[in-house]
Amino acid sequence: MKKGGFTMRQTLSMKSAMAAGVGVSAALWLSSKPNRLKTMILLRDWKRKIKPSPLDKSKNLPVEKAGNPHPQDIEDNKMVDEGAVYSVQYYNQKMQ
Repeated sequence: MKKGGFTMRQTLSMKSAMAAGVGVSAALWLSSKPNRLKTMILLRDWKRKIKPSPLDKSKNLPVEKAGNPHPQDIEDNKMVDEGAVYSVQYYNQKMQ
């Protein structure tokens, strides 16, 4: 069966040769210690961008106090209470 002027066997052999070329190039590139270090740093940075660690997430948050408010902190409890009332009032107004 022909595909774009090449047979399937020729296409498979070209893909195999290209994969072998990429593998040899990578092996030559990584044979040098400075290149290995550069590659390790690059891969580590990519990993951090894709899946940041919990420590990295906590550094970026400006929230100093979140979650369960302290029972004696009246202002914070009042703010949480007002926030809950606001959302209920908004929902009721939209439904009416």
